[in-house]
Amino acid sequence: MTDNKDNKDKNQNNPFNQFNPNKKGDGKGPKFNAYWIYGVIAIVFIVVQFYLSSSRGPVETTWNEVRTTMLESKDIERIVVVNDKVATIYIKSDRLENYETRFEQNFSKPSESGPHFKFNIGSVETFENNLKEAQGGDFGEISLEYKEERNWAGELLWTVGPFALIILLWWWIFRRMSKGGGAAGGGIFNVGKSQAKVFDKDQKVSTTFKDVAGLSEAKQEVVEIVEFLKNPGKYTKLGGKIPKGALLVGPPGTGKTLLAKAVAGEADVPFFSMSGSDFVEMFVGVGASRVRDLFKQAKEKAPCIVFIDEIDAIGRARGRNPNMGSNDERENTLNQLLTEMDGFDTNTGVIILAATNRADILDRALMRAGRFDRQIHVELPDLNERAEIFKVHLRPLKLSEELKVDFLAKQTPGFSGADIANVCNEAALIAARKDHESVTKQDFLDAVDRIVGGLEKKNKIISVDEKKTIAYHEAGHATISWLLEHAHPLVKVTIVPRGKALGAAWYLPEERSITTKEQLLDEMCSALGGRAAEQLKFEKISSGAQNDLEKITKQAYAMVSIFGMSEKVGNVSYYDSTGQSDYSFTKPYSEKTAELIDEEVKIIIDEQYQRAIDVLKENKKGHEKLAKLLLEREVIFSEDLEEIFGKRPWDKKHVIPENGIVEEKEEKPEKKNKAKKEKVEKLENKEEKEVKE
Repeated sequence: MTDNKDNKDKNQNNPFNQFNPNKKGDGKGPKFNAYWIYGVIAIVFIVVQFYLSSSRGPVETTWNEVRTTMLESKDIERIVVVNDKVATIYIKSDRLENYETRFEQNFSKPSESGPHFKFNIGSVETFENNLKEAQGGDFGEISLEYKEERNWAGELLWTVGPFALIILLWWWIFRRMSKGGGAAGGGIFNVGKSQAKVFDKDQKVSTTFKDVAGLSEAKQEVVEIVEFLKNPGKYTKLGGKIPKGALLVGPPGTGKTLLAKAVAGEADVPFFSMSGSDFVEMFVGVGASRVRDLFKQAKEKAPCIVFIDEIDAIGRARGRNPNMGSNDERENTLNQLLTEMDGFDTNTGVIILAATNRADILDRALMRAGRFDRQIHVELPDLNERAEIFKVHLRPLKLSEELKVDFLAKQTPGFSGADIANVCNEAALIAARKDHESVTKQDFLDAVDRIVGGLEKKNKIISVDEKKTIAYHEAGHATISWLLEHAHPLVKVTIVPRGKALGAAWYLPEERSITTKEQLLDEMCSALGGRAAEQLKFEKISSGAQNDLEKITKQAYAMVSIFGMSEKVGNVSYYDSTGQSDYSFTKPYSEKTAELIDEEVKIIIDEQYQRAIDVLKENKKGHEKLAKLLLEREVIFSEDLEEIFGKRPWDKKHVIPENGIVEEKEEKPEKKNKAKKEKVEKLENKEEKEVKE
């Protein structure tokens, strides 16, 4: 399941175009920002302060200059003492030209009417005595005036300013907090408002059902909901009612959110979209308040659809909080959600869509009919669905003619839609790195290897002995998987380090719905082939089998305690698929049963390990030859194993092309019958020998 995006203009979607100086504009100007107004006001204030107000102020001077220059020349008209601190000098109008050079030397220029100069006098008595002395014991014709001035702006600023600053600071902090919590309207009083994004006629979503590939059953369920909203009479005339809610359940990357986006694009009704985490906030009661506000808005715009992504953030089963006795905000939010979805006051015309990949931990009251009437399982795509998804993602790529979509679908079992999109992108990047004209089949195979195994590390330092151990280990896996009937078909084996692994074997697993005990045992024996090969060849074991041991241990415990495949333990399963016992402190079985499970697991693993040793002993020459070939080439394919061990007689469909990738073709009936006959003859001969012995 994936997006189908047009690739009409690749440069338009290029993230590096924003740094391109030659990029043409889109015709739209820059968006308006309120902070521009603040910047303009600040600039105007600076201009007024420094150029207008300062340019009319008196020039700073000293008493010496006043006494030796202005008094002696009799240029002073009057002197005004302001606030008993500063003396301002007024020059006679016909003498101003004598001081033009003095005015030009300073940044500020006084007005013609004055005052023209100013200086600090110290104390008033001292200034009066100095003035009398300078004029011969009298003030003469200069009038001395006293004046009181108050700076109302400054006093107001110092009185009101601190309080205003504190208020602004608190306002800014609350606004930032409310933005961090996603409060609607950006205010602290709107913290309890819904954070849902609304898509309606003014803001449409471009994704439609045509952009969703694969999973036709899940899509059909959702399409029916959209059809009801578009044409309700078709269903209501027969007495039917539209489901109140649908829960999309499935692994990550399968396209649950994409399906919801398609609903938003197809439905001609308002669409509310939000995440489960948007309800949860640091403030108590905010989640419940946001749920109420969400459904209030939805009722006003009914009929409408509300989509809650990752609903497990608030939908976890109640009473399972590990913080015993504490008030759980999530539980309060869930209680309000349950009431709004199907409580005393039923919401008509509001359809709830939700998505989660952890449906087992959701509260049972949330899952019941009347709230979520439908559970739509969005599973990993099968072979045909992977082909459809590849067709969508291959459209923007320039592909080689030899590449087939069916081939790519066969090489990616267990891949989700997101994984397939990643494979296509990686293949394009690898092709560009290798300077290819188009994306080839090998580029896609390299991309799959890169995603599954990790980055290839050819320069990793490995000693000769270590490399030999790795080669025999991987050859052991390959040998046993080739010789066992139910093991997965081998694709290739490599001893080139990838990611954290020093070597790897690629298999092409069958797509099956159920797995038998024989298949599990064969897979377990194949996984133990590496450890068995080390034991036989070097008579010592290494830590290289850690991943294999982890895998087969989990598998063995699952066989005994979950699948009921142990005779001693019996047909019982201790697995709780409902997920309701996450915080239980006891096991669902006694200590005696636990010891029995451990014993059975050890028996199963020991039997398969001995079986792996026996298979390798019987095919010692082939194993040796394969390990040496692996040391020589570093990578071998299934065709090399066929040359050493021959064809697998039980393969119904098995053809190995030049690249070593397994492709499926029907074998002729004659060949099938011949292989069966040879197998029966071998078994009969073996039984006869045993009887004679």
